[in-house]
Amino acid sequence: MSSDQKASTPARTPVYALCGNPNCGKSTLFNALTGLKQKVGNYPGVTVEKKIGETYSQHGQPIKIIDLPGAYSLAARSPDEAVLRDVLLGRRADTPQPDRVVCIADASNLERNLYLIHQILDLGRPVILVLNMMDLAAKSGIGIRVARLEKELGIPVIPCEAVNGKGLIELRLAMSRSDLPLPRHRWDIPAPIAPAVSELAASLAQNDRKPPLIARAEALLLLTDQDTVRVAGSAALTPQTASILQQWQKRWEAEGTDWAGTLVNSRYDAISVICNEVVQRQAVSVASVSDRIDAVVTHPVFGWLVLGAVMTALFLSIFTLAEYPMNWIDGHMAGLSDWVKSAMAPGDLRDLITDGAIGGVGGVIVFLPQILILYFFISLLENTGYMARAAFIMDRLMSRVGLNGKSFIPLLSSYACAIPGIMATRTIEDPKDRLVTILVAPLMSCSARLPVYLLMIAALVPGDRVPVASKVGIMLLMYALGTLGAFGFAWLFKRTLLKGEPPMMIMELPPYRLPRLRDVALQMVERAWLFLRRAGTVILGISIVLWFLSAYPKAPQGATPTQQLEQSFAGQAGKVLEPVIKPIGFDWHIGIGLITSFAAREVFVSTMGVVFNAETNDQDTTPLRQALLQARWPDGRALFSPLVCFTLMVYYVFAMQCMSTVAVVRRETNSYRWPAFQIAYMTGTAWVLSFIVYQGGRALGF
Repeated sequence: MSSDQKASTPARTPVYALCGNPNCGKSTLFNALTGLKQKVGNYPGVTVEKKIGETYSQHGQPIKIIDLPGAYSLAARSPDEAVLRDVLLGRRADTPQPDRVVCIADASNLERNLYLIHQILDLGRPVILVLNMMDLAAKSGIGIRVARLEKELGIPVIPCEAVNGKGLIELRLAMSRSDLPLPRHRWDIPAPIAPAVSELAASLAQNDRKPPLIARAEALLLLTDQDTVRVAGSAALTPQTASILQQWQKRWEAEGTDWAGTLVNSRYDAISVICNEVVQRQAVSVASVSDRIDAVVTHPVFGWLVLGAVMTALFLSIFTLAEYPMNWIDGHMAGLSDWVKSAMAPGDLRDLITDGAIGGVGGVIVFLPQILILYFFISLLENTGYMARAAFIMDRLMSRVGLNGKSFIPLLSSYACAIPGIMATRTIEDPKDRLVTILVAPLMSCSARLPVYLLMIAALVPGDRVPVASKVGIMLLMYALGTLGAFGFAWLFKRTLLKGEPPMMIMELPPYRLPRLRDVALQMVERAWLFLRRAGTVILGISIVLWFLSAYPKAPQGATPTQQLEQSFAGQAGKVLEPVIKPIGFDWHIGIGLITSFAAREVFVSTMGVVFNAETNDQDTTPLRQALLQARWPDGRALFSPLVCFTLMVYYVFAMQCMSTVAVVRRETNSYRWPAFQIAYMTGTAWVLSFIVYQGGRALGF
């Protein structure tokens, strides 16, 4: 191509794709350019986050920016890399094909970053190269001849320090240009491969209707072994192109030609030539700050101590710091409910608003402080660079159950709530590992189980007051059961249902950086809104349905709340359920609690209060405790015997009693099959283990 070849001015709002390797500062740059003008969701058909933002040119014209997933190559190895490839190649109907591309490179690792950029240059679109982290490169003794690199590639190259805001004005000016030059870089395809590239490109242009440059770029990708990932939205090859590809591969196999390796090595050779021209290195005798910190945090002994301290701070903050705002939200939701009751006449509409809508939404919003604190810590760990070290430390332990270290943080955060834990699995690249982590995350005892545990412990232990040692001991046993269950099923799934090769975690350890609080705040706001929008709306509908089931059909006037429940659809369902749950020691009263607690596990406590006509709250369970101890089977046996109380806790450890979690699993897996499987295997396990505990206890005379 001639050097004076120019890109035409787009007729519509320019669409820029933001591309780069993981840990190159892409998200920081995206946030700096777009601020709060962002829309976040999932790409349809694949659980990969879709972020689109808007900025403005120097003339005030809007510019759309698509923040694509980080990747090392267009030859996709995972669904997120496949999304990057398919958006750039225009394969996805749900996402506009970018007119232009902003490539971000870590200036301290230019040669490694240039591989993806080199592939993107093949597409023949206007490209702006941003050399980020120039300050870190300078500290490492690395200098880059920017003007020489611009000449070699034929594109604008902008030095940048996104964290400090340096280079952003120059980048906006470059993005505002209507005459961005098309890339010009020299790369000779190896002679044994060149005829195949030409033939495949011609077929893609003719049969698949691809523009010539896109056809050539796709031909190069098709000849790379790793390009095997196809997700919803990806285009399939026509029979003609597929036949040409198979014929060449058979020919090379017969000749013993490693076509993929030849292409990759040839591209790296071209990149090395460029780097030799533009990268200047100075000897640095003193170890970098990152190296000195890593000597401690990745140490076989001290690393575990640091990790334990960090995770303890995270764990305690979620439970302690969140308590005050959670109580504040809970109090205001209760105040709102009381206000509605005082402003409206008694009736079904008022009950629907207070018990169905406000009660249901309040049950979700109350977890918002935990979500914010969790993502505050996660954002800090990610932005400082420590998250990669935590996964590295945990990798050996997690590999024993078939997962890798990246599953550690999601499982840990599920102790607070499974919803943010499941959302945090987005950091796991391998789709099978991610799915296994999602499937077992609800087994970690979340805070919603605490009211159930506390009530059952109060009824289980004789005496007016439960000794602290007994409470802590039984509680720890429940948490241990859930944790062992999660690891056990992870081991089982990785060897049966989601069988795969033993996980190998290859992770770059990024340099440590001071986080930008603005970026942390943006991520917290973004996650909070996603949580409220996804979980809140779903649980609102479920709560209204459950309210209706417990309120209709109406009992005769003057009936007690217990009689109303017994005659309601929920009560009838409890009686239908009784033959199934009777072998594990539960009757229809408990069955109603099991049904209503699908909205949220802690609803079981308030349901038992209504069923047994006992007022209670999470702080004072004495009236309900007495009511439970007085409850009897028709033959006079105590309903809530110590054995039944313990069995009920075991049931809640393993059962999937949380429809908001089910809704999030549905969103994250883009499938109804996996949440249905999750409900089935967890509830089935809960019943079987409860049966063993209850029947075994009876056989032993308990």
